[in-house]
Amino acid sequence: MGRVIAISNQKGGVGKTTTAINLSACLAERDKRVLVIDMDPQGNATSGLGIDKNSVEHTSYELLTGSTTIWESMTPSIIHGLTVIASDRNLAGVEIELIGMDNREYILKNEVDKVKDNYDFIIIDCPPSLNTLTVNAMTTADTVIVPIQCEYYALEGLSELIYTIDLVRDRLNPNLQIEGVVFTMYDARTCLSLQVVENVKENLHQAIYKTIIPRNVRLAEAPSHGLPINLYEPKSAGADGYRSLAEEVINREF
Repeated sequence: MGRVIAISNQKGGVGKTTTAINLSACLAERDKRVLVIDMDPQGNATSGLGIDKNSVEHTSYELLTGSTTIWESMTPSIIHGLTVIASDRNLAGVEIELIGMDNREYILKNEVDKVKDNYDFIIIDCPPSLNTLTVNAMTTADTVIVPIQCEYYALEGLSELIYTIDLVRDRLNPNLQIEGVVFTMYDARTCLSLQVVENVKENLHQAIYKTIIPRNVRLAEAPSHGLPINLYEPKSAGADGYRSLAEEVINREF
């Protein structure tokens, strides 16, 4: 049965979608069967995996509103073994459409359960906010990976995210765990990056991945080409970082 991992941080610009794209691609590179579910209305994970958002007929919006099946909403990516449930801007209004619907927190879970056995990993890219989309993702997920940028306000908002995860665990998904924190945009040339890592390790009592994703020009360029880093620049520091993270994720036991 596939492992469902939500990538979440309510703070924007921390490398959340970059992690979803490149972790998924590096897992597929290791011959894992991977499904990426884009739950962010911006749809950056969709385009970052080489899919034109405007050409996709069935997206996560249609899936959540019940107008399509999970099988119909899947789109092949440019990577062998990696399938995507795409997102577009329509998803931004789904919260209003779901008001009053019974068990609306379980819509995604009920659909994912139908295909879970077909994949080794299901990666959900959450929006940078704590809303119905994020709750659906966490109700579906087994674990949550929290990307943290190596900058001054790294811990800002994390207490709210952990509170939400605890709330979901208490009321909706008792098996949900924080898989780990992954540091992103690490700049070895600055003392600040090192201080942030040490500060988080001292104050955040959660599992922390050994892999630290470096700040990397090629990593920043890759999405504009619709490619994950392991295809855009396979020998870059960014590609090495996400391959290392994929290895840790594969070997982590729960």
